[in-house]
Formats: sequence, C-alpha cells, structure tokens
Amino acid sequence: MNILSKAHPWHGISPGNNTPEVVTAFIEIVPSDTVKYEIDKESGYLKIDRPQKFSSMIPTLYGFIPRTYCAETVAEYAAERSGKPVHKGDGDPLDICVLSERSVTHGDILVQAIPVGGFRMLDGGEADDKIIAVMKGDEFYRQWRDVSDCPASYINRLKHYFLTYKHLPSEQGNCEITHVYGRDEAFEVIRRAMADYQYHFNTDDVG
Repeated sequence: MNILSKAHPWHGISPGNNTPEVVTAFIEIVPSDTVKYEIDKESGYLKIDRPQKFSSMIPTLYGFIPRTYCAETVAEYAAERSGKPVHKGDGDPLDICVLSERSVTHGDILVQAIPVGGFRMLDGGEADDKIIAVMKGDEFYRQWRDVSDCPASYINRLKHYFLTYKHLPSEQGNCEITHVYGRDEAFEVIRRAMADYQYHFNTDDVG
C-alpha cells in the first residue's frame, strides 16, 4: 500500500502555473497570532520562532512563495534599484503578505494570491523583500491592481510592523525599507527569486 506523505511547503509545492501574475502562497501566520510561527526548513513543519513582542501583530496573512529563494539575483536587483550595497539575499524563501477581507483563523494553509507590489527591505544589509498581494477572488481587495491603489495608511501599518517587530522600543533596529514598489517590480523580484531557487536547488520543474 502506498503511504502518502505531506509535501514540504517550500520544496514540494509549486508556486503556480501562472506566476508571477498569480502565485501560491504558504501562510505561516495570521493577524490573530500572538506567536510568530515560521517554517522549519528541514522538516517542513511550522515551528514557534518567538512570541510577538508587545502589541505588535502582523496586519495581514503572512508567509512565503514556495520554490523561491532570496539569493544573488534578488540581491543584485535590490542593489540596482536602491543604490545601496547589497551583497546577498537573506537565504529564505520570498516573503509575501496577502490581504483578505475575510478572517482566516490559522496558518499552515495555501492561498492563491495576486501580487500588487512590495517592499524593498534590507535587514542587516541583506535583501529581504516583502511581496504585497491580494487574495484571489476576494470581494473587496480584488479591485486593487497595484500598490498605488492601497491607502497609504495601510502600507504604513505594514511598514511599521516589519521595521519594529523584532526590537524592543529602546533598541535601534537594523532594518530599513528603501522603497515601496509596484506590480511590475514585484513580478521581477518573484522571477529572480524563482531563478535563485532553481540555481541553488538544481530543479527544472518549478511552476
């Protein structure tokens, strides 16, 4: 009898057949989580990274795009677009924030998402881009085609979270967001992260 096993969320799931216009996102944490979960790269199971400090809670669904990797070509693009020295990516799959009108109560799920933009974030000098997307079919957010359609207050809330969630109020953060970019630039970051994954993990079946 064949024994079915759970696919590894990073390596065993396709980013989708219509990338970068529509991507599969693996969701690790949701806005109600008071603990930050992240994927254990070896086993593929969710693990507790740390409790959320103070009242800092992620404003959106948050996870990553399978079979992506932030390495040389992502870093090269970050350096080109920011004008800052960026020698490498953060060595993780590409992060994604997914906006949804409906409440999702837990992570460890797959979501079809439509990228509309992103943040060019540098964490200790490493490229750590955050793609911003809307849930496919969402009755409210599907009207947003580009990050320019999003209210500035919403984008500022996301920026504040990523710039502060790791640090105590008295600490000086080592992260900066150099740009908020639109849909076309997000597509290029996704393509490069997929290329970095193919190079480092020697696979030709992405997508």
